[in-house]
Amino acid sequence: MKRSVKILCSAAAVSFMLTMPTSCKKSFLDENAITQLTTEDFKTTFGLDGLSIGMYQGLRFHFNYEWAYATTNYGTDEFTVGGDRTEQMFNSYDANLTTLNGDVATVWDNMYGNINSANILIENVPLYYDGANKNTRLGEGYFMRGFDYFKLVKQFGGVPLKLKASLTIEEEFTRASAQQVYEQIIGDLTQAYNLLPATPAERGRITKWAAAHFLAKVYLFRASEINSDWNASTKQADLTKAIQLCDEIINTSGRTLATNFSDLWNFTTVDGPNETNAEIILAAEFSNNTATQGRYGNQAHLWYPSLYQNQPGMVRDLAGGREFQRLRSTDYALDVYDRVNDSRFWKSFKTRYISNNAANLPKWPAGHPQAGQNKFSVGQESILYIVNNAGDTRYTTASIALRAPTMYVRYFAGQPENLLGNHGNFSTSQYVTMSKFLDGSRNTVASQFGQRDGILARLGETYLIAAEAQGRLGNYAAALPYLNKLRDRAAYKEGEDRAAYVDGGIAYRTNPATSPTANTSYSDRNTYYESNNLPTTTTSSTLTNLRLNGVGDILNSTREFYSRVGAGSDADKFLAFILNERSRELMGEFMRWEDLARTRTLVARATAFNDEAKPIAPKHLLRPIPQTSYLDLVKKNGSPLTPAEKQEVQNPGW
Repeated sequence: MKRSVKILCSAAAVSFMLTMPTSCKKSFLDENAITQLTTEDFKTTFGLDGLSIGMYQGLRFHFNYEWAYATTNYGTDEFTVGGDRTEQMFNSYDANLTTLNGDVATVWDNMYGNINSANILIENVPLYYDGANKNTRLGEGYFMRGFDYFKLVKQFGGVPLKLKASLTIEEEFTRASAQQVYEQIIGDLTQAYNLLPATPAERGRITKWAAAHFLAKVYLFRASEINSDWNASTKQADLTKAIQLCDEIINTSGRTLATNFSDLWNFTTVDGPNETNAEIILAAEFSNNTATQGRYGNQAHLWYPSLYQNQPGMVRDLAGGREFQRLRSTDYALDVYDRVNDSRFWKSFKTRYISNNAANLPKWPAGHPQAGQNKFSVGQESILYIVNNAGDTRYTTASIALRAPTMYVRYFAGQPENLLGNHGNFSTSQYVTMSKFLDGSRNTVASQFGQRDGILARLGETYLIAAEAQGRLGNYAAALPYLNKLRDRAAYKEGEDRAAYVDGGIAYRTNPATSPTANTSYSDRNTYYESNNLPTTTTSSTLTNLRLNGVGDILNSTREFYSRVGAGSDADKFLAFILNERSRELMGEFMRWEDLARTRTLVARATAFNDEAKPIAPKHLLRPIPQTSYLDLVKKNGSPLTPAEKQEVQNPGW
């Protein structure tokens, strides 16, 4: 029974391993356990150092198991359910999403467990800590408490505020309002900002810039539509403070945008260039030390890949990933990009696979000049996804058959090839895979635990927070420099080799020949257009920048889906644009449901772009308060809550 973790946060919740460094790589996390802490140890400098390490382990929670993606990516405009429907209730919002849902409870339990650790640190460091790191440890406690309460308020709204450590069983709690929780979060993160160093003593430790980033984000969330019934008096000041904090990070933190968007995602090795990139403000750190891995290895690589191991010439391998098929990209996820000029699409998605299995290579059929011979060899392209637009008539049953690789194409309602079936048509198991989190570092093909870090905050989002805050203040022109900084980075550069990106590969290339017809012979099988007719290497004559030359480029745009999401006013259009730009920059980075809920755009956008999602407001703008972790355990005046009292405590509609 997890009673102490669920609502009472007893000392058992913080019985982390006391550890000692064993290497210079991620030294404060990559360690060997030597003994367990007791509450008395938390009255020593050594014990409090160990407790702070345990809290960092809690950051890994956000990249593990079903709750990580189900509560953040499902049921939105970006992703829907793939071939595995284990957590479909978070996408469809059907009757299986209830107050008894285990993943909702897990989020609740783990946030309160880490909050209790933070409370001990906040209480004990001023009394018992002796050393130069005293302010840092206290700042870490305030940061973690604010960070975890921010997660809770985004998911549940108002929650109980537990600001003292629980060392014995406690059973009586009341929910604070969302307004009160936000006030507490702002107080905690402000304390963290004032106490934490600008430069960490050890790589991976929290800095004042991480506190500043999340404090700016908290101000933006508090000023958002979900809080409109009480935030009028604080909104303008909150947005102004968000901009000030973002500007400070941008101008004085030493953080810089990655030169190439792909630099953030091209994982090569633990502690490699992508993990030490100056754009990263805070990451949940993972390592290749399996002895201290525990139950947390980065599992984000599992959830996005579509099925490839059953295709001709293919077998599951480390590079391709283990295909859990949970997060299927929607048409919106593909079409929100300018795929000709915005490199972020091709650096975020995987459109081709290379053959790795000689045992099941496909043969050309009878009638082909090379009948009976292999269509391709190991090391050549075996699967190709064409990201075509509606109305594109080039990809037919006949023309696809002329190509050596297995090809998948989007077909749209009303088009003549719309009923091609599994071959040649995107499906629940065949779709364009998000490639940001692919992880070839795993020990075996079947291993679920990856070793790459999980990014929790990066400068790219800092720019977007500032831009949104400016727009919410009506300063649309002032938002442009922030947006253009990201769009300048996103645009292809002169001399950039489009074919070099492992995630897009051949989809960058041009075949200048004419499109095939149903009568094209097999000998002409290579004369067809890719989905984007782009030169392999960019030159000044082939580049089109993505810069916004004025506010009119936002408000008068014809490619931002304004009519589909009901955006008519300038304010609504700007918000829709920002949400689209957040997709282009942050696609799949475990933020989307919270963004759509806080802007009250969840229903409109999920309904417009996710065929299965059926959210209703206000019910699905918050998760249910978990029954087993709270409602069935908490007491009032010594007695369990009555059904009526439970309903009074519960979120609307649940």
